[in-house]
Amino acid sequence: MDLVIRNASLPDGRRAIDIAIEGGRIAAVGPVLPVQGAQEIDAAGDLVTPPFVDAHFHMDATLSYGLPRVNASGTLLEGIALWGELKPQLTQDALVQRALQYCDWAVARGLLAIRSHVDICDPRLLAVEALLDVKRQVAPYLDLQLVAFPQDGILRSPGAFDNLKRAIAMGVDVVGGIPHFERTMADGAESVRLLCEFACERGLMVDMHCDESDDPLSRHIETLAFHSQRLGMQGRVTGSHLTSMHSMDNYYVSKLLPLIREAGVAAIANPLINITLQARHDTYPKRRGMTRVPEMLAVGIPVAFGHDCVMDPWYSLGSGDMLEVAHMGLHVAQMTGQQAMHECFLAVTQTPATILGLDGYGIAPGCHADLVILDSSSTVEALRLRAARRLVLRRGKVVSEAPRAQSRLHLPGRPDSVNFRLGR
Repeated sequence: MDLVIRNASLPDGRRAIDIAIEGGRIAAVGPVLPVQGAQEIDAAGDLVTPPFVDAHFHMDATLSYGLPRVNASGTLLEGIALWGELKPQLTQDALVQRALQYCDWAVARGLLAIRSHVDICDPRLLAVEALLDVKRQVAPYLDLQLVAFPQDGILRSPGAFDNLKRAIAMGVDVVGGIPHFERTMADGAESVRLLCEFACERGLMVDMHCDESDDPLSRHIETLAFHSQRLGMQGRVTGSHLTSMHSMDNYYVSKLLPLIREAGVAAIANPLINITLQARHDTYPKRRGMTRVPEMLAVGIPVAFGHDCVMDPWYSLGSGDMLEVAHMGLHVAQMTGQQAMHECFLAVTQTPATILGLDGYGIAPGCHADLVILDSSSTVEALRLRAARRLVLRRGKVVSEAPRAQSRLHLPGRPDSVNFRLGR
């Protein structure tokens, strides 16, 4: 074998497992495999997981913090206005360089697949060209899936639908939308119909910013579910954000959730950003801002977590760490049961991989040898520690490595170091 990883703990709870790799793919998985590798790595009981997956991001804006000015209020609407000020100043080279820098960060964090929305309301389509270039450059080490996103509204922004069609023709993968940003609720519903029919005709997936609002009457997710079922697009449609659901009455939600499940629509919450930008008008009591993650999981709706923003007009923090995203989601959704915490880990690994339709994802014979060895023994410990990525592998080759988290102590009568892991 090219490589054998020994004594790994896996996300499903199996321990003392070996993983044999040949030709960039996993050849065998099991305890004490009777094979030898040209290279062998001792995981020493640490967690070996498929790579992290970010199901919702805006790479065209990332690392633009402070350009042309800082979002003084920190609000969603100022962020949108600030992005409008920045767009005329964008250059393709600057977009490419910032995106490539972020992809370096992502690889170091074990994040090897990203779905990024790209604004198509600028008729120059500079951001589209830039991110298609980035997609080609990073393909050897990171899967980048692009969504044609009409930031200013597909009907509200003149020429946006034509721009979206051009972006798809250029190679953008997924049809996006933002129905709650159209001028009327009726226009929002019409935009959902038009975009879903367009995607259906071309066999494309759909991922819409949907109801990113505190308004309980923003109910475009219902329309999205309706058209997904009407057009037979189950499994190809995603609603992102869905924050109005945190303000809806329970009776309506009891009707809505089964409709979403029956329509095969997935959901993406963005914990860091949703709780930062939503409920800004509240004093107290104050809403949490994030959609109803536990309730959706309970009825069988796939739910992933996205990072959404890193150092851009909407969010001045972040570093590409999907464990930070899941850690925040766990707390906001009060998902502190053992299985619930594990679900939060899956929300940044297996679930978004399924939503994106990633080929060969997982730890099983035949899967791509894309793996991360974490400085932790379980998914829950990984979340608690936001564990260091000891090794990141792409197609069986190490692409990033980092030391274990350890601090030296100078305390009389106490150990000379700590690693923050219980019992080790």
